[in-house]
Amino acid sequence: MANLIQAAREQVAQLTQAAYEKAAAQGLLPAGQTIQGTVEVPKDSKNGDFASSFAMAGAKALRMAPRQIAQIILDCLELEGSLFQRAEIAGPGFLNFFYAPRWYGEVLKAVEADPEGYGACAEGQGKRVMVEFVSANPTGPMHMGNARGGVLGDTLANVLSRAGWSAWKEFYVNDAGNQVDKFARSIHARYMQLLLGEENFPFPEDGYQGGDIRELAQAFYAQHGDAFQDAPEEQWLDAMSRFGLEHNIPKMQSDLRKYGIEYDQWFFESSLHSSGYVAETVELLTKQGWTYEKEGALWLNTTELLKEKYIREGKTREQADKLDLKDDVLRRANGFYTYFAADIAYHRNKFEARGFDLVINVWGADHHGHVARLQAALDGLGLDGSNRLVIVLMQLVNLLQDGKPVRMSKRTGKAIALHDLLDEISVDAARYYFNNRSATSPLDFDLDLAVRQDSDNPVYYVQYAHARICSLIARMREGGAQVCPAGQIDARALAEPEELALVKTLAQYPEEIRLAARDYDPSRINRYLTTLAGDFHRFYNACRCMVDDARVQAARLKLADSVRLVLANGLGLLGVAAPSKM
Repeated sequence: MANLIQAAREQVAQLTQAAYEKAAAQGLLPAGQTIQGTVEVPKDSKNGDFASSFAMAGAKALRMAPRQIAQIILDCLELEGSLFQRAEIAGPGFLNFFYAPRWYGEVLKAVEADPEGYGACAEGQGKRVMVEFVSANPTGPMHMGNARGGVLGDTLANVLSRAGWSAWKEFYVNDAGNQVDKFARSIHARYMQLLLGEENFPFPEDGYQGGDIRELAQAFYAQHGDAFQDAPEEQWLDAMSRFGLEHNIPKMQSDLRKYGIEYDQWFFESSLHSSGYVAETVELLTKQGWTYEKEGALWLNTTELLKEKYIREGKTREQADKLDLKDDVLRRANGFYTYFAADIAYHRNKFEARGFDLVINVWGADHHGHVARLQAALDGLGLDGSNRLVIVLMQLVNLLQDGKPVRMSKRTGKAIALHDLLDEISVDAARYYFNNRSATSPLDFDLDLAVRQDSDNPVYYVQYAHARICSLIARMREGGAQVCPAGQIDARALAEPEELALVKTLAQYPEEIRLAARDYDPSRINRYLTTLAGDFHRFYNACRCMVDDARVQAARLKLADSVRLVLANGLGLLGVAAPSKM
């Protein structure tokens, strides 16, 4: 079992239960009782590696004082061959267990057995999960929010894969609807201004103002000249939208590829419309009785769907009736389907057509009002959206330089774009920083700190630990020392507090992956790597690896190499390089 902390926790319960049964067989404790004690990690390691509350939990049933029970259990414990070398009584009756050298050796063996897969677990049971992230409108450059959402989604999918899920990464391309219409009209207006002069052709009030629109209009003009000056609206709308999307989407793909993100699929909204899937989905909602017509439009009875959802989640009907809820338009009076209708159809496609067991979307926090409505609509289709659709809401990024907010991009005059950011800092720094806080926390991204090469820069701190170990191994190899197989290491040679703490941190990695997947919080991996790097630096400063005692030297070198492997493993999950030199 790779999760040796969990294995040890389970063994504490087994050893304690076996000791109780032995005591009961000897008539020292009443037999036939079921005792539900807890096994916890004490805050202070001086109190052992695990503390069992078995004696206190069993006091009433066994009709005996907890410390008296604890003493009997202690006397009957059989630790030979276990992961523990001793146990003792503490406080009101806790049984504290201390790891045996064997446990420390098993951790090193587990890392060695599968360096790249170490930390994996079977929590996902092979179930299929889609992580949809970024999904920025293809009407302009990707911004800082997309930069954060990109690394959060990509790393979360990596973590879920390691935790036993079959993970799929997807980008939803909004290539239909109002925003694409506005995009095309904005390009057309700039195109006409090139032909007639800015003062002679009005720009739409709600048009996209960015310099990228001017660049697209210039490129369109360079390719077509004045051929579309007198073209009918339907013709230039189609031409401008296709031209803009065919330019922007490959650029988005290129920017994300530079950022280290590759998707399993780019899914186009237009395919839902052209295939009739949106219309079919709306018709299914109508058949289920969830729609009604008003003023020529077709509406979803979101109010009632949400009330039923909230009642299932524990609210009373009276509480649900007091909520300020609103219905949503699915099909406008002009016959066009809304973005919400397409979004419902897209998520129906994820569950029904493609069979994903769980769907996770990484969205900006400004979309929070959309979450329950979409889940409720999927509930109305019988797809259990309330439980199978998870939305990770991401808070804002504050970009800082010289201690002051950076709000503008010199190139576009708009919020700084992803490609501008990657011109300023490395991909490694960007990916590490954007995943350095949980999605629910606002993030201050300090450009000055991100390029510093010292321990204040968290990505440098972790990468330097990896490079330092590579350098150590190379130096010791020159002196004739080799990293030995774990089976040849005498774990009893690891006796210093810094050594033992470092092995325990290595053992914690599988649990961090499990919890990161459970909580949809990949930032746990960053925090773990920072802790592991810190523990290594403390070990390195306290325990010399080049020593005369061959037994101690071999154990310390193996420990350092194990840290190197786990640092590389964790940085790989983040999509960050593990350099051998710095």
